[in-house]
Amino acid sequence: MSQPPNPQYQQAAMPGCWWHPNRPTGLSCSRCERPACPDCLREAAVGFHCTDCIQAGRQQDRVQQKQYRDAGYGARTLAGAQPVQTAVVTPVLLALNVIIFFITVAQSGSIVNNNFSELFQLGQLWNPATLAGDEWWRIFTSGFLQYGLLHIASNAFSLWFVGRPLETALGRVPFTVLYFVSMIGGSAANLVFNDLDAGPVVGASGAIFGLIGAYTVIVIKLRLNPTWLLVILGLNVFITFQVPSISILGHAGGFVAGLVATFALLYAPEKNRLKWQIGGIAIVVVAMIGLVVWKDAQTISASCELTTSRGAPTYVCYPK
Repeated sequence: MSQPPNPQYQQAAMPGCWWHPNRPTGLSCSRCERPACPDCLREAAVGFHCTDCIQAGRQQDRVQQKQYRDAGYGARTLAGAQPVQTAVVTPVLLALNVIIFFITVAQSGSIVNNNFSELFQLGQLWNPATLAGDEWWRIFTSGFLQYGLLHIASNAFSLWFVGRPLETALGRVPFTVLYFVSMIGGSAANLVFNDLDAGPVVGASGAIFGLIGAYTVIVIKLRLNPTWLLVILGLNVFITFQVPSISILGHAGGFVAGLVATFALLYAPEKNRLKWQIGGIAIVVVAMIGLVVWKDAQTISASCELTTSRGAPTYVCYPK
């Protein structure tokens, strides 16, 4: 005599879900093969995976993607760097210029004559102090000093307008390198091709002109419409030659340095691109330093100090 099957016996014979032991199930994860109820399974490319395996797979994918990017593959910028969605270096450079400007204003007590401050006197690019006095820090510090409200306003606007799209196009590291190489180019041109008794030079415009030089290379390489570039370049050239007390050499030096540096960044061979880029930038920097050293060798030494003249700090140099 046969007996009907016992439902309770069949239910107890089925394994319980790994995460919900009180739920008998005949399903399992196709990856780890652990029993799982329908609430703990997700459809995958092959079969169904449990929630733990899905999370572990995502973490593994993120690690593999990072290794893939670090190895030099995946989406890259024009210079071969990792792409960025928002500009970070440009706002930082802009903030530094604005902060330093207001420090000089606070020291001098004037927003118009902020050059009469200790920081301004110690940082401006003055050929006697830089060459004769061997105060080489002025090559960089002068690029963060602005003379007067109009100067800081115009340079801040230009840096914001030109720098942000260029940073996203090149990448943060190449953009930063380009900016400082252009700054060195503007300072080197003033030191090498100006007379020793030339007036002091300050401003971020040398580096900004280098960024415009970078746009020139990008337009040529990508065969873009040059109208926007010609308008910006023409406007800046007009201002350079028409507005008094603007350093023509600083603008020209920054433009050439930025143009050549960008050429080294964008036209480097795909194979060992980073090494070619570093080598090209190094050649540009060494060439500029070599010109400055050559000029320095022809300059007599001097002793410089910060004094006070008519109640305002003034930097003076005396031949040794």
